[in-house]
Amino acid sequence: MPQAALTFSEDQAEAWDRAADVLASAGVDLHEELLTPRAEAGPGVLAVIGKAGSGKTVLLARLAQELEAIGVDIVSGDWEGRRRRDRRTLAILAPTNKAASVLRGRGVPATTIHRILYTPVYDPEYERIAEWLAGQGDRPEVEGLTDIALDRAYAFYQSHKSIPGALAAAGLRGSDFITGWKRREEPLDIGFVDESSMLDAKQFEDLREIFPTLLLFGDPAQLAPVNTPGGMIFDSLPEGRKVVLHRVHRQAGDNPILDLAHALADPELSFEQFERMVEDAARQDERVIIGQRVESELMARSPVLVWRNATRIRLIHAFRAAYGAPADSLLPGEPLICDGIELPVKHRRKRLDLEARGLIKGAQVVYLGPGRKPGFSQLHVVGAEDPRLSAASIIKIEMPDEEEPFIPFAAGMGATFLHGAAVTIHKAQGSQWPVVQVFAPDLYAAARAGRVESGQPLWKRLAYVAITRAEEQLIWVTRYRLGKPKAALDTSDLAVPAPVLTLEQVEE
Repeated sequence: MPQAALTFSEDQAEAWDRAADVLASAGVDLHEELLTPRAEAGPGVLAVIGKAGSGKTVLLARLAQELEAIGVDIVSGDWEGRRRRDRRTLAILAPTNKAASVLRGRGVPATTIHRILYTPVYDPEYERIAEWLAGQGDRPEVEGLTDIALDRAYAFYQSHKSIPGALAAAGLRGSDFITGWKRREEPLDIGFVDESSMLDAKQFEDLREIFPTLLLFGDPAQLAPVNTPGGMIFDSLPEGRKVVLHRVHRQAGDNPILDLAHALADPELSFEQFERMVEDAARQDERVIIGQRVESELMARSPVLVWRNATRIRLIHAFRAAYGAPADSLLPGEPLICDGIELPVKHRRKRLDLEARGLIKGAQVVYLGPGRKPGFSQLHVVGAEDPRLSAASIIKIEMPDEEEPFIPFAAGMGATFLHGAAVTIHKAQGSQWPVVQVFAPDLYAAARAGRVESGQPLWKRLAYVAITRAEEQLIWVTRYRLGKPKAALDTSDLAVPAPVLTLEQVEE
C-alpha cells in the first residue's frame, strides 16, 4: 500500500484496497506505480459511502494525489490539449458549483459535471498560449500581449494549473479566448464523483457514457434527489460494488456538530430529545448556538435552511423588507438561486455557454447590478472558477399564499432566478457554509407530520443534512423572528479570491 495510506483507519484502508483493485483493472496500478494504455471498456463503478466525518474526502484526495504522482493527468474541463493514445486522465467532479468549490477549498482540484460534459472551443491564436503553458508547445508571440503579460500567465499557471485563470492574469477576458462550447464527443478515462447522493439517473447515465471507470463518493444518510424515486444512485449497485466507511473521524477536541448529526441514527430519539441535545451542546461549545431569531445579515451569503416552501417564501420577504428592497427591482448583493435557463433550441450555443460557466439549475448567485442591455444582469456565480458574468435574466419573487410569482423585471428569455436568502434543505445538499442557520420550527413540523423516507423519519434526514452543511458553526433557530441588519447590503466581499490549497493540506 502507498505510504499515504499508512495513516488510514481500518475501514479507510479497506476502501483504498478496493479502489486500488478497480483502478488496477483499468490499467492504473497504484502498488507497482505503473500505467498501461486505457481500454475502451473499464471495470465499471465502485461506490465509497459513509456518513459525514467518515473520511470520504480524505480518501478521495489521497487517491487523486497518488494517481497524479504516478503520471495520471487531472482534467479540469478548462482545456485538455492534444490527446495521446497512452495518456491516462482523471476528472474529479461534483454535481454543483458550490460542492466543487468546497472540494477546491480543501485542496482537491474539482470541477462540475457540466464542465466535463461540455468542452470549450478556444480561439486558435490563444490556444497557442494554452499549449505553451501546458508544456505542449513553444512560447508564442501573440499580437497585443507583451512579454510581461505572458510571464504573468506563466507564473499563475505554475501555481494554479488553470488555463482560463492564467489567460485572465495576462489581461484577457473569457470571451477573448473561448469562442464557444460543444458537447463532449470523445470519452475520458477515470472519474471521481463527490456528493454522489445528489446524482439523478440522467446525470449518472451521462457519466457512464464518458467514464469507463467511475468511483462514487456519497453519504447514504442524505436526502435522495427529488426526481429519483428509487433512491440514491449507489443504492441500485450490487453489494460487491459498494464499500462502506463506518468509523467517524472527529476533529481535535471532538466536533459537536458531527456528534449531533450522528446522534440522529438512534431510532429511539425523538425530536424533543434531540432539541435538548442541541441545547446541551450550545451550553458547552460555542460552535453550536441556540438562536432566538434568524439573522438577516447571514442570509445574504448563507441561506437559512427550511423544510417548507411557505416558510422559505415568508423568510425571503422578511429579508427584503429588513433591507428596504424595492418591490420592482433588486439591490446589489441580494442572493439568488438559478432555476434554469429558458432559451429556444436555436440558442443552444448560448445555453451551453451559460451552463459551462456555472449557471446551472440550483447554482447560487449574487446580483451585482443591471447589465448594459435591458433585462440583463451582472452576476457573481458562487463557487464558479470564473464567477463574473452578464446574462439575460428573469427574476421571480414568489409571493406568500399566491401561485404566481411577482416578476420585478425580466428579459424575454434567458436564465431564470428565484430569491436565495432562504432555501429548502433538499436544495442545500452538496453545499457548505462556515455558519449555517437551521430553522427548527420547520423540522418540528416535519416530526409532527410523521413522514418516513427510506425507513427513517423524514425530520431526522432533514436535520442530518441541514446541520452537516455547517463547516464551523451551527445556529439552531427556534422562533419566527428576524433580526434587523446593522449595515446595508454589500458586494465588496465577492472581490476577494478564496485561498488555494494543495492536496497535502487536506485535513480530516
